[in-house]
Amino acid sequence: MGNPSRPGILEVIMDWPEGKDFGMSEEEEVTPAEEAPPYNKLPENEKRYALFTDGSCRTVGKHRKWKAAVWSPTRQVAEATEGQGESSQFAEAKAIQLALGIVEQDKWPVLYLYNDSWMVPNALWGWLWQWKQSNWQHRGKPIWAAELWQDITARIENLVEKVHHVDAHVPKSRATEEHQNNQQVDRAAKIEVAQVDLDWQHKGEIFIAQWACDRPSRKRCCIQMGS
Repeated sequence: MGNPSRPGILEVIMDWPEGKDFGMSEEEEVTPAEEAPPYNKLPENEKRYALFTDGSCRTVGKHRKWKAAVWSPTRQVAEATEGQGESSQFAEAKAIQLALGIVEQDKWPVLYLYNDSWMVPNALWGWLWQWKQSNWQHRGKPIWAAELWQDITARIENLVEKVHHVDAHVPKSRATEEHQNNQQVDRAAKIEVAQVDLDWQHKGEIFIAQWACDRPSRKRCCIQMGS
């Protein structure tokens, strides 16, 4: 799945039967995204069409929150959206939607998309078209976030998009302009947590630890509980 020369993500979204085309006509097929060059190797006049995206998820209190963000290096502007009840993978896909909104609004001729999650490049390099050919199903069941991916696929069918995976684990001594911009979008996608949320989360952790210690079947716990 995806770009065969690149590693995938640990979460297997679907198994793809090799060599099966599901009877798609040439008119229905869509060309997968190309691989973009590193940001610092883009021609200066092309950098205005580059966007960095990211998505995050964390549990705050009793709720799981997600946030998606996009960062424009040339404009030095970030845009974000957030919600509840979804995963970080969902947030990554929502970030693609945000980027496409910018492209459509400004009528860009091309999009250079930079992201540090392997899911995004692999989806745009090939998974989307495999899912479309299988009618957005896997073993008779809809793929996760099918409507979201259908929207993304429809919006990029006539767009030239090039995607690059950013290595987020580069030492500061070797960090390039690309990595600095990736850090900017990481910050934009960070979920802000109010102190009251942190207090409730801390109390929940204490309760769970105390419950584990007090169970008769467990050995006496030696954890020092906070006040």
